[in-house]
Amino acid sequence: MSKSNSPVNSDIWCVIPVFNNKSTVKEVALGCRKYLEHILVVDDGSADADIKALFKNSDIQVLKHPKNLGKGRAIRTALDFIQKQAGKFMLTIDADGQHYPQDIDKFISLLKEDQTSIIIGCRDFKQNNIPGKSQFGRAFSNFWLRLETGAVIGDTQSGLRCYPVKYLSQIKTSGNYYDFETEILTRASWSGLKIREVPINVFYPEPSLRVSSFHPFIDNLRISLMHIRLLGRRLLPIPYSKVVRLEKTSSPVNIFIHPIKLIKTLLKENDSPLGLASSAGIGIFLGVLPLVSIHILAVLYLTNRLHLNKIMALSIQNLCVPPLVPVACIELGHFMLYRKWLTDVSWQVVFGSIPERLWEWFLGSLILAPILALITAIIIYFITRAIQRKMISHAEIS
Repeated sequence: MSKSNSPVNSDIWCVIPVFNNKSTVKEVALGCRKYLEHILVVDDGSADADIKALFKNSDIQVLKHPKNLGKGRAIRTALDFIQKQAGKFMLTIDADGQHYPQDIDKFISLLKEDQTSIIIGCRDFKQNNIPGKSQFGRAFSNFWLRLETGAVIGDTQSGLRCYPVKYLSQIKTSGNYYDFETEILTRASWSGLKIREVPINVFYPEPSLRVSSFHPFIDNLRISLMHIRLLGRRLLPIPYSKVVRLEKTSSPVNIFIHPIKLIKTLLKENDSPLGLASSAGIGIFLGVLPLVSIHILAVLYLTNRLHLNKIMALSIQNLCVPPLVPVACIELGHFMLYRKWLTDVSWQVVFGSIPERLWEWFLGSLILAPILALITAIIIYFITRAIQRKMISHAEIS
């Protein structure tokens, strides 16, 4: 039954980027037409069919790229078109049939109360035929988005999402392929937009029947390079241009407590084992470096920029206080310079002549810092994961 008479629905344009999905795109578009009045298919240079001809007897509009320019470029083409039509929202859905059009209703109900957020359909991956690489890719992308924005999102790679056109058009992006969907979430969050989620179902056919335009090597490379760029931008102390002004919320003040209780507390505060492991790794990495008298400031700055847990990083960096770690760095640095070990490691020789030893300390720390940080992060990850599982099992029993 069509719901296109609703004022909210008439403001929503459903966009379907398609590249060589002739067997599914028509069914997807017609299914979406039952819920929305405006359906726009963007043919991104398909070679398997004349996409426009598939919809010649319908009111579904088709735009065409003469060659394949990428999913991100197709979405941008649709955005420009929708702006000219005075549309308020752009809902994107993949053309391969993995999404169910009936889930559009969940977006419509949210748009009635919130018109300044990006809404993502969080796919239920507890189903059959879900590729392991898709599960890993989603978890990997979720983690990087959290570092870049602090936002905890369950499915940053879902193709079923809704954007507010007014604000999206003000955000500059450079990604033209699947990296666009990564980039836009990060830059939108920096620009003041909220990111919300609704649970949706997903369909993955048998591997032999699956048609995908995602190229594992090149597209994963593009996404990884995009994350590197975004993370580098995040580390710069330069404010971002806001398109939406949000009210600031106060955060509770944490205190130093017993290590195990600390970990349990942080896990209860929605910090993941991977997040805590990253915080610990950063704390150790900076703690090993000869940042004399500014270790705490460096830890606070970096954890704040990367949205990591400050308490974990500040606590664990104390493992690097003199004399053990600095002496190890100086020994290693001395060997790198003179091809022999420093045999006299008395306090006076090592710390009584710091200006002379600082270069050795720095050189040695360049080797030890990443090694100790990685080892620490791995240990903390497995410890926190074990504690988290124990907490979950106790909660289920009680």
